[in-house]
Amino acid sequence: MKYDPIPSQFFVRNRKRFMRKMQPDSLAVFYSNDQVYRSGDTTFPYKQNEGLFYLSGLDQPETVLVMFPDCVKDGFQEVVFIRKSNAFSQRWEGGGLTLEDARDQSGIAKVFWIDDLDRILHELILLSKRIYVNIPEHEGRRHYQGDANARMARKLMDSYPAHKFHRSQPILRKLAMIKTPEEIGLIERAIQITGKAFDRVLEVLRPGMGEYELEAELTYMLLKNRANGHAYPPIVASGPRSCILHYQDNSQVCQAGDVVLMDFGAEYAHYASDVSRVIPVNEQFTDRQRTIYNGVYQMLERIKPLLVPGKTLEEYHQEVGKVAEDVLLEMELLSPSDVARQSASYPAYKKYFMHAASHHIGMQVHDPANRYEPIQAGMVLTCEPGIYLPAEELGIRLENMVLVTDAGPVDLTKNIPFNLEEIEEKRHSYAIT
Repeated sequence: MKYDPIPSQFFVRNRKRFMRKMQPDSLAVFYSNDQVYRSGDTTFPYKQNEGLFYLSGLDQPETVLVMFPDCVKDGFQEVVFIRKSNAFSQRWEGGGLTLEDARDQSGIAKVFWIDDLDRILHELILLSKRIYVNIPEHEGRRHYQGDANARMARKLMDSYPAHKFHRSQPILRKLAMIKTPEEIGLIERAIQITGKAFDRVLEVLRPGMGEYELEAELTYMLLKNRANGHAYPPIVASGPRSCILHYQDNSQVCQAGDVVLMDFGAEYAHYASDVSRVIPVNEQFTDRQRTIYNGVYQMLERIKPLLVPGKTLEEYHQEVGKVAEDVLLEMELLSPSDVARQSASYPAYKKYFMHAASHHIGMQVHDPANRYEPIQAGMVLTCEPGIYLPAEELGIRLENMVLVTDAGPVDLTKNIPFNLEEIEEKRHSYAIT
């Protein structure tokens, strides 16, 4: 792993919090993600299952966590199984965790080789009445082809049809929405790395550079500073492509007079960052770019204070819509008659600002969350207004990350420049050095 070790007490507390929410006589089982082959004997970079990592800190394939707080068998309230290394794997892959390594990282005393899983899990299941399975859940997806937890859940349901089965995701989702101090620290580390990558682009961008070159600079700085890599495929969109919300080709050349919209973030120790910034290909923005940029900046500064405990995301987004409408009226992109004719299902402001203003972020860029749960202290959300003018080949989006507290929102990304004058000043200083 590239990141610094996380103290095992973090994972110990997470398991205790999860087990307190389990029903009596219940067992919960979490499987690691599969190692996916790319071709031949080459695999894709490994990505651990978020739930398993959150509860154990173990970051390798062929790992299974079992939690059974009411287990009558002494010492088997928490058990983890890991793959056994051999001479072949040590030669080709460097082996893997030892039993002692797994104990140290997870804080779990009972650690077995994966070869013992079927025997021990069968015994524990027969001592239980209910089984929690970690089938992935997301509002935007219904099918999870090839997911190890979904596959193993079906196998358990076939093998133990008399047991009652429960979903682990609602418990994990409720826990993960509120970030602990350790998690906030990991997110801040990811943000610091993201800031270094952005500063690198401020330094090197010149007319005629490829979007792909800027992506390479971002990637270099993330890996140089011990990030896992990108938290999601980065967007490096210059000129007309700045109006394509999920542009990912990053294949064109940055032309003089255009802006570059970058939406990217480092992942550090499985925790994501998500930042959007816009910079001029030249040293300065044009007058029109400056006007649109300042409009988005004004939206951001007016929306951030709305992220306070007590309101739902739906209520928050209604307030965001009012701010966007006011700003667009002030900029004369909208007229009073546009507002008067708007429909409730598609307000007039969405012609220029069509995406949501915020989403939860944590171990996933779009962290699973209950949209009907009121905003609470400890949540981390993005704040990302934008204005898109395809006819002018100009898109501006600014995205910061905000920690909700009882004392008011805390902008975790405030040190990554997003004030227009500061960006121009940095661009100018790098140009003359």
